[in-house]
Amino acid sequence: MTDQVVVTREIAAPAETVWTLVSDLPRMGDWSPENRGGQWVRGATGPAPGARFKGENRNGDKSWSTDVKVIDAVPGRRFSFLVTVGPVKIALWEYDIEETPDGCRVTETWTDRRGWLAKKAGGRASGVSNRVEHNRDGMERTLARLDAAATA
Repeated sequence: MTDQVVVTREIAAPAETVWTLVSDLPRMGDWSPENRGGQWVRGATGPAPGARFKGENRNGDKSWSTDVKVIDAVPGRRFSFLVTVGPVKIALWEYDIEETPDGCRVTETWTDRRGWLAKKAGGRASGVSNRVEHNRDGMERTLARLDAAATA
């Protein structure tokens, strides 16, 4: 069975504003408690299908890099990307944004794509024994920080 976490938050800001923030991967470290940002690579300069990104992550004294490939980049509506470490599948991250009368509703979804061996190694490498609960907490904090930035 594949692990998945879905977190939704209402934000009193335009969908386009929220999308611009969440799709700015170099700034993701401003919102995420684990991600530290990173840089666009292989000629990419921003969010577009197929764009590549090198992500930097930290949890306590553990740090690691990830490879990211943007899947969807629909301004104001959807942003998604696949994460790998080398050839190893790690996760699919999705941000779906719906306009509401007071702003927008953001749904962040994390889908674990790791096999059992990658799960075991990932726990040691990241210092996270329960990735599902760790990510749920991190996603709630990410969306709260995104909300604060979008409504400032």
